[in-house]
Amino acid sequence: MKTNDLSLTRNIGIAAHIDAGKTTTTERILYYTGITHKIGEVHTGNTEMDHMQMERERGITITAAATKTLWTYNNQKITLNIIDTPGHVDFTVEVERSLRVLDGMIALFDAKGGVEPQSETVWRQANRYSVPRIAFVNKMDRQGADFEDVVAQIRERFQANAYPIQWPIGEEEEFSGVIDLLQMKALIWDDDEGKSYHTEAIPDDLQEEASAARDALMEALAELDDDLLDKYFSDPESISIEELKAVIRKSTISLDFVPVMCGSAYKNKGIQPLLDAVCAYLPSPLYIGGVTGENPYTQKNETREPSAEEPFSALAFKIVLDDHAKLVFIRVYSGVLQEGKAILNNRTNKKERLSRLYQVHADKKKAISKVEAGDIVAVVGLRDIRTGDTLTDVKNPILLAPIVFPEPVIGIAIEPRTQQGLEKLSSSLDKLAEEDPTFKVTFNEETAQTIISGMGELHLEVILSKLKEEHRVEVNQGAPQVNYKERLTATYRHRETLDLRAGGGHLFAELDFEIGPADEVFLKSDEYKTGKTKLQFVNICPKEKIPNQFISFIKKGFEQMMFNGILAGNEIQHMKVKLIDGKHDPDNAQAAAFEVCARNGFRAAAKEAGAVLLEPYMKLVIVSPEEHVGTIMSDLNRRRGLPKSQELRSGATHINADSPLSELFGYVSDLRTLTAGRASATMEFSHYAIVPENLAKVIVDKYTGVYWME
Repeated sequence: MKTNDLSLTRNIGIAAHIDAGKTTTTERILYYTGITHKIGEVHTGNTEMDHMQMERERGITITAAATKTLWTYNNQKITLNIIDTPGHVDFTVEVERSLRVLDGMIALFDAKGGVEPQSETVWRQANRYSVPRIAFVNKMDRQGADFEDVVAQIRERFQANAYPIQWPIGEEEEFSGVIDLLQMKALIWDDDEGKSYHTEAIPDDLQEEASAARDALMEALAELDDDLLDKYFSDPESISIEELKAVIRKSTISLDFVPVMCGSAYKNKGIQPLLDAVCAYLPSPLYIGGVTGENPYTQKNETREPSAEEPFSALAFKIVLDDHAKLVFIRVYSGVLQEGKAILNNRTNKKERLSRLYQVHADKKKAISKVEAGDIVAVVGLRDIRTGDTLTDVKNPILLAPIVFPEPVIGIAIEPRTQQGLEKLSSSLDKLAEEDPTFKVTFNEETAQTIISGMGELHLEVILSKLKEEHRVEVNQGAPQVNYKERLTATYRHRETLDLRAGGGHLFAELDFEIGPADEVFLKSDEYKTGKTKLQFVNICPKEKIPNQFISFIKKGFEQMMFNGILAGNEIQHMKVKLIDGKHDPDNAQAAAFEVCARNGFRAAAKEAGAVLLEPYMKLVIVSPEEHVGTIMSDLNRRRGLPKSQELRSGATHINADSPLSELFGYVSDLRTLTAGRASATMEFSHYAIVPENLAKVIVDKYTGVYWME
């Protein structure tokens, strides 16, 4: 079987804070690799990767877009599968699922802004999935650009072993090229479109800086490799460029080193060397090695090597629905998949048959007949599919690690404006939820309202735009509301008896149990962290009291009640139930009786288990001129904000604070008013914390009509 040479494949993502230049960089990559013949610009709305109308209108990336291209490096054609991800924190799900299936990443930084909030989020996500990365300091032509300061921030904020392998020639308007610190040559671009560049001697006024930077790089690399260390101390002049590149590659892939480069994507400088570095230093699927998962039949771990000879395995990481089909994006880890072949969905344990395979470029599709290990493609024909499902050869099942998604923190109530809209609303919302795992739809029975929840105001704004523009459903919407949670703080023992006689039937069950907060060990477990379950269920009840076949129904009864807590109908964050004793009717024991008894027992016992209300706190970063800091701090105090730190960077004060989400609706607009438009703010979810008693009373009273605290 003729297969692709996986050593010549790179699966990479481009990620950063909003407005750092991800899409602009990707557009240049497409241009210089020959995929496009005209450079697309975000500000003119003609980009290839930001293809959605909303993206072009707003000038931001909303959904991760994939493409495939080729780059010649060392006289070899390297296949690049590239995913351009959003920078806004509301769409962090797109970064999360992309990094789960990628082998490498370009982390972009604004040469003026440096390490910004979403930069930190992306870096943490890359650490979670052990993704090697190259740092690219973009916008070196921008006023206030400071390459050395950004490198220092990367080292300090991320505790990263990050060192420049390039040095800028000038900054701001004077930026004209870069110095390759390995070759010790200046790279100068020949024209405004940046199609070609040449090497020349390093300018005299930069010789000393470049030499110092190279010495620092050599010393850092020597500490990572024993052979290089010996040469560094005995005869540093004997160290070849290829030896340095080999150590950079090895150390980058092992996450022990981060090479830092620089340029200006908008001014078409620095992209070709960045592509060379991707080929030289980021790993191929072969170098990453096999993927490990659990065999659902044997519960033992198995490994699939990145080879066409292995059984087929892939992970579905993105679903896109349009008028014609359901496109499922998959990363193939092993084996070969032919068009029309049956595969197994390991979540449902059902066979499905693919009708089409596509190579995707943004919103364009090219039909292909097969895919192999290392490919990132889209498939059509899968019906019951969710983001994170493992797809495999029918006879060789395996469950790969799931993708973990954050929970929504903000919601709004909506209702259709017309009867026709009422009929379409439910199916439209189901489709949007299928595409986006961080978008949730619930129905509040108390108020008879449909509640849609997401990661932020912009996220919900985009959802509502899609409803209107893509699904043709007009809705009325309420004010944003916080997604509160509830938590039990004390352990309480309770005995619940169900004894019902109706219609000639008899339901009997008795449960003796403890209920309270989950143990720390459980909270650190994978099953809790991945969202598999939030209930820690312990059974020590003698089986003669309650036979084993009824235990799962008791657990199910408690799990169902966790979705609607005891105070204000909010989801319970986590809970432990310890089943101690019980009784059953040996002549007429029924599973339904135990499930109902568990529900009733929860209602009675949870009231005595110290239930508290929790609210989401946001990590807030405010950038402001010094003269407005006092006003901002006073306003933060009014919003129950908790200032954590201040630092002066690039002539502006950066304020880090935590604040309850409930106090931040419309904050960006309010901040502009307070500071005459001179300050800006970004926020992302931080954690849940207990709501103060006086405010909790108001929230619970609004829900129940009575106070729960006296």
